[in-house]
Amino acid sequence: MSTSHFDPNRISFDEGLQRISKAVERAGLSTREIITSRHPAAARAQRLLETTNVPGSGFRKWQLPVYLDRPSQLFITMAAPDLEVPEHSHDDGDGIRFIAGGSIIYADHELTQGDWMFIPAGATYSFRVGRAGALMCYCYCCSCAGSVRIGEDVVNPPDPVIGP
Repeated sequence: MSTSHFDPNRISFDEGLQRISKAVERAGLSTREIITSRHPAAARAQRLLETTNVPGSGFRKWQLPVYLDRPSQLFITMAAPDLEVPEHSHDDGDGIRFIAGGSIIYADHELTQGDWMFIPAGATYSFRVGRAGALMCYCYCCSCAGSVRIGEDVVNPPDPVIGP
């Protein structure tokens, strides 16, 4: 890959979205259904979205064929082996999950380190954690925090108790 013209600002954000839209259409993907990196059309889109705009030899880079269209929140999850995540949905917004280590099994496909899974708002899904557990990073246009409370003892610690 050529590195003599590396410029991370070569195209605008909107131009990047246009690239994604064109590749999704040409690859035959629908961003209104769950897509994983193991989907055959995602591999076609990856080839279309590869770029030579990299900082040096030894790098390979491509855009993913999905994007989040509004602000999002980031989470890291560590999961013990063989756990079942029940069917659920994220109704307030799209999300994307990256497998950083271990694996999960979704729709009879094992997603391993480097794989990803795009989940559109309202799509129901479940998965099973693989035999070695999983480390995942995910980004959702909704909050999966489960509670507004954030551990008052950390944010507003109680006054120290002095004496017996």
